[in-house]
Amino acid sequence: MSDAGPWLDRWRLDVDGPTIRTANALLLPVRRDTAELMLKLALTEDERLGFDLLEWWGGAGAVPVLERDGPALLMPRASGSRDLAQMARQGQDDLAMGLLCAVANRLHAHRAPPPAHLVPLDQWFRELPAAVAAHGGILQDSLQQMQELLPDQQQVVPLHGDLHHANVLDFNGEWLAIDAKALIGERVFDFAVMFGNPDLDDPAQPVALLPGVLDRRLAVVCREAGLDRERLLRWLLAWSGLSAAWFLGDDPVDRPRLAVDLHIAEWAAVRLAG
Repeated sequence: MSDAGPWLDRWRLDVDGPTIRTANALLLPVRRDTAELMLKLALTEDERLGFDLLEWWGGAGAVPVLERDGPALLMPRASGSRDLAQMARQGQDDLAMGLLCAVANRLHAHRAPPPAHLVPLDQWFRELPAAVAAHGGILQDSLQQMQELLPDQQQVVPLHGDLHHANVLDFNGEWLAIDAKALIGERVFDFAVMFGNPDLDDPAQPVALLPGVLDRRLAVVCREAGLDRERLLRWLLAWSGLSAAWFLGDDPVDRPRLAVDLHIAEWAAVRLAG
């Protein structure tokens, strides 16, 4: 990866695998002496903000930052054998959700002054009103919850923003978060994001949508995070509507993911009504 050349030299790194490209970053497996590491190059300003938050957490619940220079970040490579999505698909969903909650609790416990320029949830939800105007349905209920929750946020902390099975990895026995979105808002939001996965990553292998799973997750998360059941359901309804809004459109690839979000939103609305 020629773009990584300056940091490979500066940090004495050897390439150890092919480049991985995502929408927001380039990742390159590297080694320094015997250490297996990952070099990440941010392609967007939002990704750089995520780097700021990872640095701020200082390895307490999130992957530690070993080196940082502009758009480049060096971190350990996750080399543990356990995988939260596999756990969930193999009958250990309660355990996987409990581990996600434990990571979120660690992240939210950090009390230093937060980084500047974190994205407020008011801005994060900006696309939901237009989606409601165009499509209506259960999204109208999501919008109502958004309009009531955002002005009345409680326990406001820096948020990971995308805390789910694929973004909490096994680092030699310690579960740590990666790929932070660098938001700030009510802590319940981070727990709401967990509910749609691993289905949103692979709708062909459903877990969250299996009978009874969402109700069990609700009980587990409320217990492990100390959350009010109604408050969590309200954030779930708001968040699922926003996530659905991102999948609305003509691309058939997005339709199974849209179905996941709509199912969760409708489930949350029913539980709130009952």
